[in-house]
Amino acid sequence: MQMSNHESMQPWLKNYPAGISANIDPNLYPNLMTVFDEAVRKFRGHRAYSNMGTVFTFEELDRLSGNFASFLQNELKLKKGDRIALQMPNLLQFPVALFGALRAGLTVVNTNPLYTAPEMKHQFRDSGAKAIVILANFAGLLEKVLPETDIESVIITEIGDMLPFPKNWVVNNVVKHVKKMVPPYHLPEAYKFRQALEVGASKPYQSVECHHEDIAFLQYTGGTTGVSKGAVLTHRNVIANMLQIVEWMRPALKPGEGAIITALPLYHIFSLVVNCLTLMHYGAENILITNPRDIPGFIKILKSSNFTVVAGVNTLFNALMNDPEFEKIDFSNLKLSVAGATALQRVVSDRWFKITKTKIVEGYGLTESSPVVTCNPVDGTEQIGTIGMPVPSTSVKLVNDDGIEVARGEPGELCVKGPQVMRGYWNRDDETRKTIKDGWLYTGDVAVLLEDGFFKIVDRKKDLILVSGFNVYPNEVEDAIASHPKVLEVAVVGVADEKSGEAVKAFVVKRDPSLTAQEVIEHSRKSLTNYKVPRSVEFRTELPKTNVGKILRRALRETTPTK
Repeated sequence: MQMSNHESMQPWLKNYPAGISANIDPNLYPNLMTVFDEAVRKFRGHRAYSNMGTVFTFEELDRLSGNFASFLQNELKLKKGDRIALQMPNLLQFPVALFGALRAGLTVVNTNPLYTAPEMKHQFRDSGAKAIVILANFAGLLEKVLPETDIESVIITEIGDMLPFPKNWVVNNVVKHVKKMVPPYHLPEAYKFRQALEVGASKPYQSVECHHEDIAFLQYTGGTTGVSKGAVLTHRNVIANMLQIVEWMRPALKPGEGAIITALPLYHIFSLVVNCLTLMHYGAENILITNPRDIPGFIKILKSSNFTVVAGVNTLFNALMNDPEFEKIDFSNLKLSVAGATALQRVVSDRWFKITKTKIVEGYGLTESSPVVTCNPVDGTEQIGTIGMPVPSTSVKLVNDDGIEVARGEPGELCVKGPQVMRGYWNRDDETRKTIKDGWLYTGDVAVLLEDGFFKIVDRKKDLILVSGFNVYPNEVEDAIASHPKVLEVAVVGVADEKSGEAVKAFVVKRDPSLTAQEVIEHSRKSLTNYKVPRSVEFRTELPKTNVGKILRRALRETTPTK
């Protein structure tokens, strides 16, 4: 059959999965809250979220998020468009705060709980957040930076707050007094989360009309270089990507059924859109894993849960399978396993299939595209080692350094156009112009288009390091290390690592001969989140440079053996 001009421009269409529409209607919902309201109507009594043995139905989530929205409006006097930061791991408080903020017409600024004080300060100042919901474990860091931000209202929650009495009291006291996980802090004017819900319940909540171009999220990312930037994701952006994933998953999921294991943090764009929103549209349950690094505890939850979907990253799948108890889990209900955020290793995929009898479906995306761009089919025609095909209503092209499309089979920078592509970077028009050109998002990733329409990532154009799915930007790490008085020069690259996919390695030229690798690492910890801290340090007498003095990171990577 002769292809139409549209198909010749998008050659993957001839092999598109059966039963999947090549297009979605991003105008189907005017805002994210209409998506939420529809889920509540359809699945009112179904399980929406569970954590630590406590379950919220869609009806309960509706009530609690409405109470929180009322608190934000009536007590804090926040208005449509105001920014609110959420900084906590996967707890029942997260969806309550998230949907409460959206119902109040606010813009959510998702914040990594592992951030250091300088990282928190940058994100809060840059976003102009007026309020924050933060776990007590991190309130001490907030106290240090609060005077240098625009934050006027603080809501503090503890791990057990949404659990029934007396379990909530026991959990909070064990965390605080036995495990000593809550450093001291002094924020006397802060509200407690449960107090906020009580205040909100006593006052009427006023519905806020949000539109497609209103900003739903400022989702921070460093792109590929420089300081963290806020990707402006509108209601339309996020709705579009949700609908694209809903359509893509149609062969595997049925409305009103199933439960997804949510180990990836909801503040991460992958988990936010795939787990939280897409599975909500299907009426499925999110089983929240608060501490996925506790593999024995994680597996205990898996053994007691009736889950149908698992979403994760390569390192998570690998860590689970390395525990001997993993093979004792009942996988008879598992329909779909999904990987994103970082490359899936074939050895991990093969082993997962051998144990669970389900294949891991790999996709590709980035924060700037809300995030999903491509995905492998879920109908059994996936190709391990590829990132699949573009999701509906998405165009992809590969270009050379001059912006000219390359021939099929030739590597080129992957560029994306679709309704899920961000509006731009928050207050950074110059960075937006570098990234979005003529409506195309330039990803910085190099890929090839295979003959059958599948795409394969072959390299990264720039120097972004991916540690367990999280972005690490060499400039930031280098700046932290360079501030040590004994350091003369430094360059940072990513090296292969069995546990985290990649690890940070620093090459250092000493200013003072007494400098040790441990000193470099400990100095880095003062200003960097743990996953950004170098795992190894190599000392050199000099670093390779261009003729104008620019350090050649590529040359350093080439001289570093893989693990």
